[in-house]
Amino acid sequence: MTDQELDRRCMDRLRAGDPKALEELYDRHTPLLYGMVLRIVGRAPDAEEVLQDAWIKVWRSAETWDPERGSVVAWLLTLARSRAIDRLRSAASRSRAEGASGGEETMAAAPEPAASAAHRELHERVVSALGELGSKQREVLELAYFAGLSQSEIASRVGAPLGTVKSWTRQGLMRLRALVPREEPA
Repeated sequence: MTDQELDRRCMDRLRAGDPKALEELYDRHTPLLYGMVLRIVGRAPDAEEVLQDAWIKVWRSAETWDPERGSVVAWLLTLARSRAIDRLRSAASRSRAEGASGGEETMAAAPEPAASAAHRELHERVVSALGELGSKQREVLELAYFAGLSQSEIASRVGAPLGTVKSWTRQGLMRLRALVPREEPA
């Protein structure tokens, strides 16, 4: 049985209220999610809190996962990424409200996020695929997914019109989709 099939079965059980299914997903995917979240928020304690919030969200909204829109892993990554970006924006808003001044937060180097062979392989495929993209496409995707910037913020940072940034993002995502095809069940 493939990892995707295991994930789908876990989601079916999770939707039926089985806490063991959440435990299995947690054990299988936390290393990958933690690495990504840590890279976004930059601090281990913040990453742990974000990840806890993300897993609570998974438990509460398992019915929102749609197998037609993507794999369980993609849904988990999207959910965790959104939580991490929310955390960054909340912290930035709080800092502005408190009148605090300071430079950009530095990003902590994430440990190898993949604990299993499948995650390591996926990680390597994505890194390799990112290397195949044009420099602008790669830059906008990295700023969006790893720095948590909006497309407007990216446009401002790279000095390009918003429409151009949107075009680079779309082209980059389409190219990544071709380079890292979604695995279909056997």
